[in-house]
Amino acid sequence: MNQNYSALKRFWKLTLPRWARIVVRGIGALVLITVLLFTGVALYINTHKKEVLAQLTTQLNQGIAGTLQIGNIEPTFFSAFPNVALRLENVALRDSLFKTHGRTMLRAGRADVAINVPSLLRGAVVIKKISISNAAIDLYTDKNGYSNTSVFRKRAKDEKEKNKEAGFPQLKKIALNDVIFTADNQKTNKLYKFGINSLKASVNYTFTGWEANASLKGFAHSMAFNTVRGSFIKDRELDGEFDMVYNDDSQTIIFHKKRLDIGGEKFDIAANINTGASGKFSINIENKSILWKDAANLLSPNITKKLLMFDLTEPIAVKCDLVGSFNDREDPLIRVNATVKNNVLVTPGGDVEKCNFFGVFTNNNVSAKGFNDANSAIKLFNFKGQYSGLPIAMQKASVLNLEHPVAVGDFTSAFDMKKLRTLIDDDLLQFSKGTAAVKLDFKADIVDFKLTKPIVNGRIDVKDANVRYVPRKLDFNDVNVSLNFNKDDLFISKIVLKSGRSVVNMEGSIKNFLNLYYTAPQKLVLDWQIYSPQLHLGEFMGFLGTRKKTQAAIKKTRKGNYTDELNLLFEKSSVNMKLRVDKLFYNSFYATNARADVLLTDKGNVLVKNAGLAHAGGTLLINGSLNQGSHNNYNVNAVVSNVNISKFMHAFNNFGLESLSSKNLKGLFSAKANVTGAINNAGKPVPRSIHGNVNFDLKKGGLYNFEPVTKVGKFAFPLRDVKNIEFYDLKGKFDLKGEKVTIHPMQISSSVLNMDVEGIYSFGRGTKIYVDVPLRNPKKDKDIDDKEELAKRRKRGIVVHLTAEDGEDGKVKIKMGGKDKG
Repeated sequence: MNQNYSALKRFWKLTLPRWARIVVRGIGALVLITVLLFTGVALYINTHKKEVLAQLTTQLNQGIAGTLQIGNIEPTFFSAFPNVALRLENVALRDSLFKTHGRTMLRAGRADVAINVPSLLRGAVVIKKISISNAAIDLYTDKNGYSNTSVFRKRAKDEKEKNKEAGFPQLKKIALNDVIFTADNQKTNKLYKFGINSLKASVNYTFTGWEANASLKGFAHSMAFNTVRGSFIKDRELDGEFDMVYNDDSQTIIFHKKRLDIGGEKFDIAANINTGASGKFSINIENKSILWKDAANLLSPNITKKLLMFDLTEPIAVKCDLVGSFNDREDPLIRVNATVKNNVLVTPGGDVEKCNFFGVFTNNNVSAKGFNDANSAIKLFNFKGQYSGLPIAMQKASVLNLEHPVAVGDFTSAFDMKKLRTLIDDDLLQFSKGTAAVKLDFKADIVDFKLTKPIVNGRIDVKDANVRYVPRKLDFNDVNVSLNFNKDDLFISKIVLKSGRSVVNMEGSIKNFLNLYYTAPQKLVLDWQIYSPQLHLGEFMGFLGTRKKTQAAIKKTRKGNYTDELNLLFEKSSVNMKLRVDKLFYNSFYATNARADVLLTDKGNVLVKNAGLAHAGGTLLINGSLNQGSHNNYNVNAVVSNVNISKFMHAFNNFGLESLSSKNLKGLFSAKANVTGAINNAGKPVPRSIHGNVNFDLKKGGLYNFEPVTKVGKFAFPLRDVKNIEFYDLKGKFDLKGEKVTIHPMQISSSVLNMDVEGIYSFGRGTKIYVDVPLRNPKKDKDIDDKEELAKRRKRGIVVHLTAEDGEDGKVKIKMGGKDKG
């Protein structure tokens, strides 16, 4: 063995120079000393565990107002070389009032502490690093403002250098693993709770405070600035780094802008937090590409719910500022800015494509009214987009008071009327040409994502439009209209409608229009002032009969489609018209200077009052009603004055009479009629539907080629001109009952003969008319003016009694015998 040692010694001297041998010996000695030192420290700790534990506990307890308990201590060599590492187990830090509130500020299953060796040998403990695992940190403040963080004693500023190694030690490095951090302030209704998977921080103490950088992987369970409102970033993963600077004088921690992943979204975050009495903070969060719904879901539920009334399909650039105080009960100021470019805005009322705007959310819209839902607002600036193909623009639009939302703003658009097909189905309205310009200011409540109680100011101008109203098959050409909105009311001016040969000029208004449009369209009444230089009623026969149902009334409403709303408006609203027409045409009827008050009700009924017109050289005054249905039932009270009976009969298609026509009559006809009946949807009288009574007076009348009379004249008066009979003054009364007309006793005095007539005339079967004919020639009495004398002479001579009634072939037959003769 000695030989081996000698050989090694010779090899050592031959291969290494003297200086190298000295270095190697020095290193070896140093290693040996270090090993011996650590071994000694380990032996010291193991042999003096209770003393070290007590010394460490005492050292740590000197700077706190409470108790720090350490269950066990074990050395862990080389893990913090050149410092000594101690593992503390079952650590608990409690304030002096723990027994009152029961909230332990720190409970750790394991804490690894790196201790400065020379300090330890001097009898002091200097902690260079602490690593806490499987722990819970609970910062608690009760409703009276007491906090368990009072466990930490504050040292006077001039004692800091003096007692640098006394009191609660400065920590150079901190590591947290599997730690739950909670800050529960019941006085201000704030709750912050984070799960820390891993946090590593290095601290550098400066003359003015400290600087630190940290990396974090964790989970946000709650970040509630107000527990009543709910949490921000709830249940989101966190991953990022922080650069911080603390200043003792201002008691402020500044977080420089760094990247932080929140729930997989990348944010740049900066903050300024005061750790003193004010507790003020400001947090700036920025993301240049995030979906609207993802950004909204990071906010508190009360804000998220309001923002999710809308959505944007493409990512947007977002900035969020939170400014407040950890010590205030109220919410912080929240301001979110969003820049939207070429996106699709999804709303309850439909989608807006090619959308561009700058958006702002704030919970402090009016600075003096606090941070709350009622003072929150969503604001859009320089909004542009396309709604169902229509270009729209708003300089400024807002949703105010998110507790009871109100929409306000301005709206402009200009488009071709054809593009309305994307909003209104073709089975209701069809637009083939024309343009529209819209410029409105609006304000409306939002209830269940729908506008209610709107107030609108502005106008809509339509020019040169062709419109077909499909349910009634009505066509209007070259329509021009101006719709003026004045708060609740709608004023309609400058309407020019052209339908076939008709021209209609209209002005009108609807009081409380917008409110009732959304809430009770059946209460809407449109007041119209209508003038037409020429009106052909036949072109408007589509208003007769039941409205054709549109498919939109059956199928489910589509977003961005207003067919159902308009269909309901047309069906349920009422129209009150004051009508004036210079020339009125309907089939063979022609009148001038027509005027009427007409009410179209939501039930489909038409009421006519004070209608008057000039016709056939006389006048007609009419009051009545029309109830729409499969048969359109009417009720007419009419006064006819001095009309040409031939033209009058022709205009009304001989009132359905088959044997008596306008060609058989002349004279000036006056009448009072109270008649009910029906007309079909083509405007034709429904056979046998007429009921009522007619009192008439015919002056300067004539009866020509009337077959029933000429038949009698052939054998009764062969020498008289029964084809041309002139009446002196004819008065009578008819009762109308379906197909039968009751003729009250009536004296007919004419140039050919006199007759007394009564009975029933039927449009079908059942005619039975009694006629008494004095054979005396009336021409013999033409020079007598005395009415009593004429009455005596009327019955002189032979009187023939006749009966006109239906024969077996259905034609009217004349036979001898009157009413009394059987």
